[in-house]
Amino acid sequence: MNFKKEIHIGSKTLSETSAVFIIAEAGVNHGGDMSVAQKLIDIAADAGADAVKFQAFKTEHLILNHVEKAPYQKKTTDNEESQFEMLKKLEVTKEQNFELKKYCEKRNILFLTTPFDEASLDEIDELDLPAYKIASTDTTNLLFLKKVAQKGKPIFLSTGMTYLSEIELALQTIYPYNRDVVLLQCTANYPIADDEVNLNILNTFKKSFDVLLGYSDHSIGVGAAPYAIPMGVKVVEKHFTIDKMLEGPDHRASLLPEELKEFVTVVRRVEKYLGSLVKIPNLSEIETRSLLQKCLVAKSPIKKGELFTEENIIAKRTGGHGISPIYYKEIVGNIADKDFSHDEPIVI
Repeated sequence: MNFKKEIHIGSKTLSETSAVFIIAEAGVNHGGDMSVAQKLIDIAADAGADAVKFQAFKTEHLILNHVEKAPYQKKTTDNEESQFEMLKKLEVTKEQNFELKKYCEKRNILFLTTPFDEASLDEIDELDLPAYKIASTDTTNLLFLKKVAQKGKPIFLSTGMTYLSEIELALQTIYPYNRDVVLLQCTANYPIADDEVNLNILNTFKKSFDVLLGYSDHSIGVGAAPYAIPMGVKVVEKHFTIDKMLEGPDHRASLLPEELKEFVTVVRRVEKYLGSLVKIPNLSEIETRSLLQKCLVAKSPIKKGELFTEENIIAKRTGGHGISPIYYKEIVGNIADKDFSHDEPIVI
């Protein structure tokens, strides 16, 4: 399966040489309040993220009435309510999604949302989003993945809670309809311990699948995402919130506004650290190179007509005057065409 290695997300282009695409994950941290959702958009835009992402679901299509909460949800929300009751309060209507998209356009940041059911997928398809993010909960939902793929939009596919064989089936399902896929390593807990990050899976993905890679980061603080960049990821995603102590399933594992700014700053700094694949002197090194790298000089006086040998030449710093010792083999055995005094740079 050869997925595309150049994917267009709005005005952004993702490729193996592009800048990292940063998704600020608002998720359900708006708590059902659209004024909070707009503040989250402001925070993401001010931090310099490329996109801000929410979640789209109709609770009745997503979950049965009395399913218990996940362990991390029990720690951060009311234990008396079911997962259904918790999610119902966090729904975003089609009209609200339209308004959020418009607000994102005003703030010059891409609007994304994760569809969790077919009805929501069809609704948000009307928004003409630049891509779809598929949560780990649907990586094994092959019928749903097929419908998402048929929409013809680029797909960010998270892989928490899955086996490699399940990811292969997911990609095989998508491939006949859509080759614009970014595969995201993810550990589906909020937050995760350091030993649950498992960035080495990215190397497994590289060997197993011909696809662009990303990392959906649930680790604490700025966390693991910057370390994934040297491993080749071109997309990183991180949850953020206004206040970690608000009621809701994801706030405790999210970044505060200033932390999100730091996250973006660190990601961009890592990109600068990585630099180029071409090994040449940096511009800032050119003058230093001429002053510190050595050139060949006469180790002792050399008379005109005398042979240059390894015994009568040596390398010293000359301020850039003379011949680099990397070419000493071209010098040795030649006849001096003039007298050279001690320490005089060799020029022929």
